[in-house]
Amino acid sequence: QVQLVESGGGLVQTGGSLRLSCAASGIIISNNAMGWYRQAPGKQRDLVARIFSGGSTTYADSVKGRFAISRDNAKNTVYLQMKSLKPEDTAVYFCNFATWTRNYWGQGTQVTVSS
Repeated sequence: QVQLVESGGGLVQTGGSLRLSCAASGIIISNNAMGWYRQAPGKQRDLVARIFSGGSTTYADSVKGRFAISRDNAKNTVYLQMKSLKPEDTAVYFCNFATWTRNYWGQGTQVTVSS
């Protein structure tokens, strides 16, 4: 059974930093692509960053140069390091693992950036 548990969200001022964690069970993250998404109130859930099994990464244009996705294979955990945070980064952040037939999501962690 796949389980994703996010942590690390919180309230931070503009320009601050946070690191989100996604602890995975039921899958081996190094064998799969893992993603971070975010959803602001009243908006759709959008991809923020993805790390592929080979280690390559992709980012949404809005976070390039500020966010970094990484993983610790020994801990089976994916991270999202967020720097230079802006009020528009405020959202619930979700960890994602997808197969051809199903998307798996964590419960989400709230990130609030105050101006």
